[in-house]
Amino acid sequence: MNNVRFAPEGWNNEVTKIDENNIDKYIENREILQGIVKKCDDNYNLYVNFENGLNGIIPREEVEEINIQENGLPKENLCAGKVHKFVQFKVKNIDDNKNLILSRKEVQKEALNWVKNDLQVGEKVTGIVKNIKPYGAFIEIGGGIVGLAYIEDLSVARIKTPYERLKIGQKVEIMVKSIDRSNGKVILSYKEMFGSWEENVKQFEPGKRVKGKVRETEKNKNGIFIELTPNLVGMAEYEEGLEYGQDVDVYIKKIDKDKKKVKLLII
Repeated sequence: MNNVRFAPEGWNNEVTKIDENNIDKYIENREILQGIVKKCDDNYNLYVNFENGLNGIIPREEVEEINIQENGLPKENLCAGKVHKFVQFKVKNIDDNKNLILSRKEVQKEALNWVKNDLQVGEKVTGIVKNIKPYGAFIEIGGGIVGLAYIEDLSVARIKTPYERLKIGQKVEIMVKSIDRSNGKVILSYKEMFGSWEENVKQFEPGKRVKGKVRETEKNKNGIFIELTPNLVGMAEYEEGLEYGQDVDVYIKKIDKDKKKVKLLII
């Protein structure tokens, strides 16, 4: 089941066209709008320009709901890091200079409430990869809410870096693995998106020659794990000289569907 109540910032790569004659409607309806941050001033307020010449300001105190300091404000680098990026916001009011006063914080509050109360484990959501660390990938799933997919949840085949499956800025569909309702932290899993073992093994038949990638060699040299697809790994007899990530040609000796095992021969 998919739950896409909130789209990640920049998912549709569009700036909302503001009708300057209906500003009161945006304020009253609390609509979620989207624009690109053009500037961050010395006080870390953000400026958004709309296509029709209207200007918007996101005061620093309205930039972030979650990642804030003890003074209640987001860090300077978080504000500056939004420049030239899509952000979502609501219109709070309009000042005497006809600048729209915007709040990204209000969108994040609403999205956080969605995570804490409505989002369910096992649901699939859309996401954009925001950052990658050796241990996993940080993926925004909507309204500025970021979840973490640990490296072991990126594929069944063991990988050494998340970059083997994802890249920053990539749009993905991903599954919710767990939710901490108290703080809204979300753990995600990507490997389900590659299909089950049964679905993947249908692509292969015993007696066929296919390409694979070396993923792991057993320490006692009993065998070598070969990735056929991200969610399908077979084992071949140990051979010297093969390295992690190396592309190899393999022959499928046997597929044991009961034990979910694939036996391979490196050609």
